[in-house]
Amino acid sequence: MERIYLKTTTVYVLSGLGLLCCCLGGMGVIPAGIAFYMAHSKLKDVELDPERYENFKGMNDAKTVALVILIINALYLLYTVYTLATTDWDVMIEQTNEIMRQSGYDY
Repeated sequence: MERIYLKTTTVYVLSGLGLLCCCLGGMGVIPAGIAFYMAHSKLKDVELDPERYENFKGMNDAKTVALVILIINALYLLYTVYTLATTDWDVMIEQTNEIMRQSGYDY
């Protein structure tokens, strides 16, 4: 029987993309969620027939990284939703304009 090597690269790339997108209001929850789902489903296949697969520890590590980044993004997304729900739009626009003025952006 041929052994299957689990490739973790895609999970790590999606997790990294999720970490980068964390700064965009928690939108990194999408790639991090996909990475976590991919790793989780591969590990379920390993549970069914562990003799066929290699590198399941690497996939387990990739799943852990994806989960941590997913949690960070979920918390930041909740914070963003809370901020948008509780802050007056005029105050937010004024803060944005002040940041733009301080950065030297002339509009």
